[in-house]
Amino acid sequence: LRKIVDLKNTVCSGANKACGFVLINQKGIDPLSLDILAKQGIFALRRAKRRNMERLQLCCGGTAQNSVDDLTPSVLGRAGLVYEHVLGENKYTYVEECAAPRSVTVLIKGPSAHVLQQTHDAVRDGLRAVKNAIEDGALVAGAGAFQVACRQQLLRPEFLRTVQGKAKMGVRAFAEALLVIPKTIAVNGGYDPMDVLVALEEEMADGQVVGIDLNTGEALDPVQEGIWDNYRVLRQQLHSCAVIATNLLHVDEVMRAGRASIKAPNPGEEEQ
Repeated sequence: LRKIVDLKNTVCSGANKACGFVLINQKGIDPLSLDILAKQGIFALRRAKRRNMERLQLCCGGTAQNSVDDLTPSVLGRAGLVYEHVLGENKYTYVEECAAPRSVTVLIKGPSAHVLQQTHDAVRDGLRAVKNAIEDGALVAGAGAFQVACRQQLLRPEFLRTVQGKAKMGVRAFAEALLVIPKTIAVNGGYDPMDVLVALEEEMADGQVVGIDLNTGEALDPVQEGIWDNYRVLRQQLHSCAVIATNLLHVDEVMRAGRASIKAPNPGEEEQ
């Protein structure tokens, strides 16, 4: 305790005399020590979770210490405001006004567990989408524009002439399967999928990149409207659909081979 109090007196002096001092510990702190720290103007928090300690270092800076012998001003983090707030039956500690935070906490509130879970999933998906975009360094036009454009490219006569044999049928089937995404988008918006696809193909024939407007059911420019898809999501989608289709075909082949290998009973034998 003496070393902690001495460190506090060292850093909270002179121009920093009005600053507070906060101690956050993963283990417990006995009531007597809490009382002594409070009298010295030290706000002490105990039983902090390990992941919260890791986030605090990213948020406030500083370094977590395992021994009071290593306490120096250089290992301290800094925050403009630290306070406790009660929400419902739970007490939360807020650490705000950090200089250069690299970690934040999103507090989600809702009237029921279902609403909380839905909000949690939405926030998580949004954060992952942003993370994927930053890591990929690229985005793909959304609203079904990629699938329609990809189908158009696959069905170009110039490209089909480069494919020989049965593979040409597979290319056509793959191209038509890509329309499942824009069809589903149209159905979810309450529009006729065939009418929407015809409108998209007409606009695409003029050399424009178009997607589906769920408000009107007409074609729109997803780039201008800011509708994007993650590159890695589409890449994984194209890879997975081909792998799954191949596995299903292999299952059919195994089943046919199994039926063909069943021998018919000999004329003098009874069928079991």
